[in-house]
Amino acid sequence: MTEEFAGARGAVRAPDRTGLTTAPDLVDEAVRVRPATALRPYVAWYSGYRQQGLPPALHRGLPSPYLTFIVTLDEPLTMAGHPDPAQPPGRFATLLGGLHTAPALISHDGRQSGIQVAVHPLAARALFGLPAGELAELDVPAEEVLGAVAERLQEAVREAPTWPERFAALDGALLRLAHPSGRVPPEVVRAWEALRRSGGALSVAALAEETGWSGRHLLDRFRRETGLTPKAAARVVRFDRARRLLAAPGPAPRLAELAVRCGYFDQAHLAREFRALAGCAPSVWLAEEGPDAVKFRIVQGGAAGPGPEWEA
Repeated sequence: MTEEFAGARGAVRAPDRTGLTTAPDLVDEAVRVRPATALRPYVAWYSGYRQQGLPPALHRGLPSPYLTFIVTLDEPLTMAGHPDPAQPPGRFATLLGGLHTAPALISHDGRQSGIQVAVHPLAARALFGLPAGELAELDVPAEEVLGAVAERLQEAVREAPTWPERFAALDGALLRLAHPSGRVPPEVVRAWEALRRSGGALSVAALAEETGWSGRHLLDRFRRETGLTPKAAARVVRFDRARRLLAAPGPAPRLAELAVRCGYFDQAHLAREFRALAGCAPSVWLAEEGPDAVKFRIVQGGAAGPGPEWEA
């Protein structure tokens, strides 16, 4: 595993961004790594987080091209709102979430800890035994899909005393789960990879030509395997790229320039899509969760670029 970034470690006094001294019981840890090499066709990265002694916070879990698999450590995950508003709020020891086109709302009271696993959607059959389409817009306890395996996995992660040992426990558990099914149509794989390579810029007609299928047949099979239509997936891929560039270290890009770079018609188009997919304007999200804000270390945190493509 290759460590990509790490946050503050341990209960220590240190200057915060305002120059003030933090409380001695403050814990703010964030570690992101790639999984074992054999898992990389299925999993893009692991994000470990542990926070204690911080102000209560609300985080938007934004649409992304990855399924969300969360294993908590010390306390359950509190979902204040799901992408599907009909799904009631709840608390989760483990969570498995499908691709979505609306934000989730996650809250904590000053404490939270766990590991987020970013799963390639076309790997859902291999890891979870079902197509990602069955999880679309949903958040479910992982034990509903994996049974007792999810509980054993969480127990192994909780018993590990360090982040490297927790990630190693995840590697072992997921490698035991991973069984290539051979049931993902290669045409869907080609369409998904072409869409990701283009940054969400390809039309449905271009994707259909890439696969040799009709547009209608591609829509049906693509949605079954990923949970989104090709058009919706293109929106999510474009948005994911735009919000990561917006939150990258350094001066924030001008929205007009960002719109052109990410394939939007203009700044107004980018702003409309951001409000639709994030539930707020880009400036609001950047102020609340951008690089200069107090970090909420959980789902999709960090400004690192996307992981490797799913491999057939």
